[in-house]
Amino acid sequence: MKEKERRSFLKKLAGGLLGVGFLGSVWPYLRSLSPNVLYEPPQKFKIGTADAFQNGVTFLDERRIYIFKENNIFYSISGVCTHLGCTVKYAPLHQEKEMTIGGATFISKGEFHCACHGSKFYDEGTNYAGPAPRPLTWYAMEVSPEDGQLVVDFSKKVNSDFRLVV
Repeated sequence: MKEKERRSFLKKLAGGLLGVGFLGSVWPYLRSLSPNVLYEPPQKFKIGTADAFQNGVTFLDERRIYIFKENNIFYSISGVCTHLGCTVKYAPLHQEKEMTIGGATFISKGEFHCACHGSKFYDEGTNYAGPAPRPLTWYAMEVSPEDGQLVVDFSKKVNSDFRLVV
């Protein structure tokens, strides 16, 4: 009786191992029937018309980008810290100060601060404190010919002297 039980057990074990082996070899083929697609938001997107923005700084939370408006001049700076990708916060200065960076002089009205690890950036994006290895990214902007809305293009990085005049 024990011999039959052992033989039955070994047959079930062998059948189970063959079944697992079969499923293991067929699984990649079945898995290939469903594509591995990463759905990302579009790199080029509309943010609204020029008159929808007030003078100063506007943060678009869903895209983590800052839009700066000075009368009819626009530019956009990434709100993503270049250290580890935390969102930086814009802090206006109590008093404007004149600064020279890379031979260019400009009036600074605020700073970006990263709460995660203490990186700091001037309001034109240049890093000056903390572990951030490079300046914040500037993105190209244009006006849509169809409806006149402002368009930001994450696929086109621009220099910090880029300005869109509307």
